[in-house]
Amino acid sequence: MTEALAPSSATVAPRVVYRQALARDGADQAEVFYHAVMQGAANHYSLTERRAWANVLPREACAWTARHPLYMTLVATCDGRCVGFLELDISGARVETLYVWPSLTGRGIGTTLLIHAERLLLEAGCSAIEIEASLVLYERLERRGWQNLGERWVERGGAQLKRFHLRKPLLAVET
Repeated sequence: MTEALAPSSATVAPRVVYRQALARDGADQAEVFYHAVMQGAANHYSLTERRAWANVLPREACAWTARHPLYMTLVATCDGRCVGFLELDISGARVETLYVWPSLTGRGIGTTLLIHAERLLLEAGCSAIEIEASLVLYERLERRGWQNLGERWVERGGAQLKRFHLRKPLLAVET
């Protein structure tokens, strides 16, 4: 799965490629996760909450590459470096994680990762996709047709973090 974004006519945007994660992506995944939580979630969660969340997984490549056999991991790369990733539990039809480098949010990277995940689930015969969305993500997903099934609280490193259980039906589009 490789897809590049088309550059803008006004400026040449960096090329973003989407593919399945490789072992060499683990270190970048660790950094994307850490910075997405510590910087990207700063307007939604306290420093104590973000520290607890960020410390759930070590900031080491091996912690993330060890997750590759557990989930279908899709990455967005720019200049060969992972700048966003999504972990998909295909059998459970759910997105386990979705993180994008903070300075690149709002550019469609997360949306494109979700589109690839939806396609994979459709191919696997799933009729819906679910996610436990953070305060950072849930409003964006609701605007894109995801149904809010209610508030949830998750424990991360001793802190209780507010989440929303979201679901979206998957519809095959004929072309």
